[in-house]
Amino acid sequence: MESQPNISQRPRQELDRVTIRFAGDSGDGMQLTGTEFTRATAVAGNDLRTFPDFPAEIRAPAGTLPGVSGFQLQFANASVYTPGDVPDVLVAMNPAALKANLKDLKVGGLLIVNLGAFTTQNLTKAGFQSSPLEDGSLDRFQVVQVDITKLTETALHGSGLSTREIGRSKNMFALGLMLWLYQRPTEPALRNIRTKFANKPDVAQANEKVLLAGHAYGETAELFANTYVVRKAEIAKGTYRNVSGNQALAMGLLTATRLSGLKGFLGSYPITPASDILHELSRHKHFGFTTFQAEDEIAAVCAAIGAAFGGTLAVTTSSGPGIALKQEAIGLAIMTELPLVVINVQRGGPSTGLPTKTEQADLFQAIYGRNGEAPVPVIAAATPSDCFHAAIEAVQIALRYMTPVMLLTDGYIANGQEPWRIPEVASLPKIDVHFRTDPEGYQVYARDEKTLARAWVKPGTPGLEHRIGGLEKDFLTGGVSYDPANHERMVHIRAEKVARIAQDYAPLQVNGERSGDVLVVGWGSTHGSITGAVEQLRAKGRKVSHLHLRNLNPLPNDLGDLLRAFTHVVVPELNLGQLVQILRSKYLVDAKGINKVQGKPFTVSELVARIEEVA
Repeated sequence: MESQPNISQRPRQELDRVTIRFAGDSGDGMQLTGTEFTRATAVAGNDLRTFPDFPAEIRAPAGTLPGVSGFQLQFANASVYTPGDVPDVLVAMNPAALKANLKDLKVGGLLIVNLGAFTTQNLTKAGFQSSPLEDGSLDRFQVVQVDITKLTETALHGSGLSTREIGRSKNMFALGLMLWLYQRPTEPALRNIRTKFANKPDVAQANEKVLLAGHAYGETAELFANTYVVRKAEIAKGTYRNVSGNQALAMGLLTATRLSGLKGFLGSYPITPASDILHELSRHKHFGFTTFQAEDEIAAVCAAIGAAFGGTLAVTTSSGPGIALKQEAIGLAIMTELPLVVINVQRGGPSTGLPTKTEQADLFQAIYGRNGEAPVPVIAAATPSDCFHAAIEAVQIALRYMTPVMLLTDGYIANGQEPWRIPEVASLPKIDVHFRTDPEGYQVYARDEKTLARAWVKPGTPGLEHRIGGLEKDFLTGGVSYDPANHERMVHIRAEKVARIAQDYAPLQVNGERSGDVLVVGWGSTHGSITGAVEQLRAKGRKVSHLHLRNLNPLPNDLGDLLRAFTHVVVPELNLGQLVQILRSKYLVDAKGINKVQGKPFTVSELVARIEEVA
């Protein structure tokens, strides 16, 4: 099927940046719609960030508020740090989607509603006492009513598809209409549809037809005075692709196996929002990375520890509740001093909490959440693409210091997408791995003088037969030891080994001056919001700098002096103040927290206001 021309004859209005939110029932295909619009936007050369927002229920009743699914993206002709504070455009596929999202649409914004879904029954399900399309409650917005349901049925009349199958295609009409409105090419989306439904050619053909119908409707229906154009962003030359945090983590782990020469093993048990790492790695087993879906979290991490004992790059993934189950086994990895990467994709908690929403409340769990004196290094990725480099760094630390490493991301990073410049292989660090094979003078817990790491020995190496386990070890032979002095000595050695990791850190990089009025300290997914807020505050003339911490345990050796060089230290976190407590207790600085636990990331505007309040 030939695609229609993408160039409209309508007047064009040029914009610098736009934020669009697609919202509908969880069965309306909003994630696919948003993803395809994102791909088309990337092809158009804009910088962008996305924020998928899923309902927690696997399938809430159709048309109800708990079942609303959304996908927001911001794109621009300049750098983009977040998915946008408030949408300029809201596409609402039913009354529930309108009710759940209308409060976020900016005054004067464009509201496109699927008229066909605004039935009495659906209005009642969404809790409307009257139709918002008729009672004047939408007068503050530019409302465009399109009967997407009926137009989709018309486009697929005689297709042979069932009523249900036709109904599931209406998201493509919305996609086609938005591609036309922002003058995006249709071919990438059509190509992806053909690939996605390669085994269902009738469904592929229907989706293509409806997408093109939506595109043609925009050109012919006289609903919009203009189309809109956002020119290409100026970005560094290179090869780019869109990437989510979970995809980037998987690629980082695969790359680490090549850099180290090791085979990889992932022991995992599915949990939102970490499961996609397992899915992604399982697609690439031909690269020598074995994935194992265990019967539970404990089996998953113990299998990974066994793989590490066997000389494999070992990884386990989960989210907060799953990490809680893994903690005893992580203590075993600490005692056996085996390299293990533990990835925690944080979500709202405690317990099952807000499983599809984002939060940064597992920092204390990562640093302190085990019995006994059990330190592990903790690092945090800042953006979706940064997950690639964070994964490699976690592997480097684990292998160099023979220790489990906790790598933190969160739902916002895991599911969000951004353009990623694929790095040159030559620019990536080589990961040195040395398996001891010389039996002369071997002692299981003899250590490297600089790193305090013990030697890694593959089982079965002649002359190096040894045993390890969870009981306390003699500081040299590795034999079980209940000697009180030996236990205290080993506690100190394990702590010192982790502390020495800071000797490998590069000097801290500050965005702005290295001394002055205000230092905003962040970690993890707050990077984009803080960067945007600091830029706005500087534009107002405020002397504000931004420090984003990658390494959270041990903290960098130069951090204390940097904190003390500023009059005010402010720490925004999506928790009740975990990092700020650590900074205050360790460095005795009057750091102030800005905290939010709503399952949502900070917006730039709220951070600007709150930083001005406290500093």
